[in-house]
Amino acid sequence: MAEPVQTPQAFPTRIFSGIQPSGGLTLGNYLGALKRFVQKQDEGIETVYCLVDMHAITVWQDPAKLRQQTREAAAGFIAAGIDPARSILFNQSQVTAHVELAWIFNTVARMGWMSRMTQFKDKAGKNSENVSLGLFAYPALMAADILAYKATHVPVGEDQKQHIELTRDIALKFNNDYGVNFFPITEPVIEGAATRVMSLRDGTKKMSKSDPSDQSRINLTDDADTIGKKIRKAKTDAEPLPDHLDGLKDRPDARNLVNIYAALADMSADAVIAEYAGAQFGTFKPALADLAVAKLEPITSEMNRLMQDPAEIDRILGEGADRADAIARPVMDEVYDIVGMIRSRRA
Repeated sequence: MAEPVQTPQAFPTRIFSGIQPSGGLTLGNYLGALKRFVQKQDEGIETVYCLVDMHAITVWQDPAKLRQQTREAAAGFIAAGIDPARSILFNQSQVTAHVELAWIFNTVARMGWMSRMTQFKDKAGKNSENVSLGLFAYPALMAADILAYKATHVPVGEDQKQHIELTRDIALKFNNDYGVNFFPITEPVIEGAATRVMSLRDGTKKMSKSDPSDQSRINLTDDADTIGKKIRKAKTDAEPLPDHLDGLKDRPDARNLVNIYAALADMSADAVIAEYAGAQFGTFKPALADLAVAKLEPITSEMNRLMQDPAEIDRILGEGADRADAIARPVMDEVYDIVGMIRSRRA
């Protein structure tokens, strides 16, 4: 083994992040990801955004639905404000460097690292012997997604922080094993009032498209009337809003709605409490419903318009894949050279 490398080289700032196209986008996806992706794009940072369809198939997907969901997710990105001319937007399976680098990382990552991943434990449950190998190896592919672009920062929710830590471990071990300063030590970007949006029916659980109750979430395809009804029926308690944020410490359902309001309004949760201190939820919920409709209805309308032209969505994803490949292919070629592969027949 080569001598450990102590001082990584400087890398230009580049953001990478992605979403699985394994079901409809929700308010949680918008506030926890898409809204923040747009903000990073608008800061002038180089941004690479991916629909991770290879990750999606770690559990079985209906092929026709997967294609539909990938296009719908792309429409959601664009409708939320991602500009394909300023950001790179593509689906993962069109850029082969992701799976090529994932295999290299499968030889770098340790079984013990993988077995400690809490998301695998949560998804596998008591059935871990029967889940796919892909689900177990998922974090190595996620590391490849990020490091194929030498991304320096990844906007994520709290639930993905452990995977970014694993990405850092893989990058460090690769660099140290081969005596190179090749991959950056990626930083997670966790910020905003609603980085983890919770269920409208249970404030202790994450809002999820896999929840059997549609009332637990707001879908980006919901119309204004549906959004309003779901928020007005959201689970709360009988107490009014407190005059200080600490008063929500043991009130997860109330805290969730305050966080959602803050994220939609670009306010701090403290500022929301200051404005609505003492208000009953009979007052707060309608205000939140109006705000949510105002922010989400234009996105829903634009998504519907975009979905009328799937060929245009495919064109955008294809162009994005070409731009992504132009970054990732030279990285992959260097990786092969570093690990000692003979590459005399390159396309």
